[in-house]
Amino acid sequence: MARVTVEDCIDKVDSPYELVLVAKERAVQLNSGLEPTLERDKDKNTVIAL
Repeated sequence: MARVTVEDCIDKVDSPYELVLVAKERAVQLNSGLEPTLERDKDKNTVIAL
């Protein structure tokens, strides 16, 4: 289960659009084989990226 909400993430970036771009880039990195910086549990890469 996700540990953070979108509302928590928006506080850390200037706009929701920037959040989408940052999460997309991280998801691409995770999909290409980079290790996540936190425990995966059963979360998908898109959730971990946030």
